[in-house]
Amino acid sequence: MIKRRVVVTGVGAVTPLATGAEQSWQALCQGKSGVARITKFDASNFRVQIAAEVKDFPPEDFLDKKKIRRTDPFIHYALAASRMALDDSGLAINETNASRVGIVVGSCAGGMTTYEKKLTALQEEVPASVSPFFITGFIANMAAGEISMVFGAKGPSKCVVTACATGNHAVGDAFRRIQYGQADAIIAGGSDAYILPVGIAGLDKITAISRRNDEPEKASRPFGKNRDGFVLGEGAGIVILEEMESAIRRGAKIYC
Repeated sequence: MIKRRVVVTGVGAVTPLATGAEQSWQALCQGKSGVARITKFDASNFRVQIAAEVKDFPPEDFLDKKKIRRTDPFIHYALAASRMALDDSGLAINETNASRVGIVVGSCAGGMTTYEKKLTALQEEVPASVSPFFITGFIANMAAGEISMVFGAKGPSKCVVTACATGNHAVGDAFRRIQYGQADAIIAGGSDAYILPVGIAGLDKITAISRRNDEPEKASRPFGKNRDGFVLGEGAGIVILEEMESAIRRGAKIYC
């Protein structure tokens, strides 16, 4: 079988630096750090008090109120990044190509914000108080599922869960699906929103994350001699992969 060539035609991102891939890149080039003191909950009693939180993200710019209410932040990030990536690529999904446009979007932890919130509610109230959207709000494959429903992609749909390698593996899987003719275009990447008490406490217990609370912007130092762990972050990164010849025919901008 002749392997087809694959190109990147669109990028979208929601990061601790900014909403948007270009905005995030510019902030990165300016030496800005997305790591700071945790604000999503009171971390004063935790040994780790820093994380890379998504800031100034307006979900209503990308989703309607009902969707925001019924889904987890990791899904909000994934949908927003997908919207930006599709707009950037100019790829129009319609009846003629929907079955050839797939999704491979993973999540390390899924909707743990929803899980933690509903578990707390269940402990304080009765089982009937649990929302019917609880399960579909937190299982990891629902980022891919929601992307499919919102944008109409009906090709192969898959969720990858491989811890910190999730996003890379998702892009690799998407690449091979196009390469071997299973799809002509794929929305690929990863999304997570796991800055929660249980996440910070659990990762700290196995000494996986940095306790450099006094200088958070210098805590992430993967190749440093005095490295004391990684910094937990959140957000989403999505790329549009396409078969090269079809991308060229439609005049797409090709990143690589």
